[in-house]
Amino acid sequence: MKENDKENLKDFNICHYTVLMTTRIHETARIYGDTKIGENSLVMENVILGYPTSDLLKDWEKASFRGVEIGKNATIRSGTVIYCNVKIGDNFTTGHNVVIREKTKIGDNVLIGTNTVIEGNTEIGSNVSIQSNVFIPINSIIEDFVFIGPNAVLTNDKYPVRKKYPLQGPVIKKGATVGANSVILPSVKVGEGAFIAAGAVVTKNVPPWSLAVGSPARILELPEDLRTLNQLKK
Repeated sequence: MKENDKENLKDFNICHYTVLMTTRIHETARIYGDTKIGENSLVMENVILGYPTSDLLKDWEKASFRGVEIGKNATIRSGTVIYCNVKIGDNFTTGHNVVIREKTKIGDNVLIGTNTVIEGNTEIGSNVSIQSNVFIPINSIIEDFVFIGPNAVLTNDKYPVRKKYPLQGPVIKKGATVGANSVILPSVKVGEGAFIAAGAVVTKNVPPWSLAVGSPARILELPEDLRTLNQLKK
């Protein structure tokens, strides 16, 4: 980056950053930590990147910490907050007011919809589409070519505030579809190519290439015409 470009960015409240000239960052964005943003990216109003975790907040101005690493061709819309120690691949897109917590790894060609919350310690593969108002808890795994519909809720606590239980979110295998308003309970594995119908409450593992319907979900045979990989861009 040239010196005059750094001068233009002086009001961004950036701690330490690496950003290429082809990337545009709105003047209201705030960037913390050692953050890297790839070429041809767009960061819009009131976005926060590399936000410090609670253990860093007290002395964040003095601390040296890893921010967020984002690949090329990203579009990050207004109000999005991405915590420190997050790594994101190329062609990443968010809606508005997305929250992504620390220790999350996201692949290439991923869409995260408006108001979605990813609570951290989560792995998301490539070619994934997560729609608006989705909740993804700590310790979840979402593999490649997964689609998650709006208002879906993944959970990781089997007995909330009643007894101790190791927090373990669901595992959504390659090419699975999770329908709108569905709920997936802790530790549940949704098999490759499986289809979770809208509004289903999934309490047990779903076999590959099968259909889960109802509350609690019943496992049915997946129609032949749905036995194909989700048609998400590569």
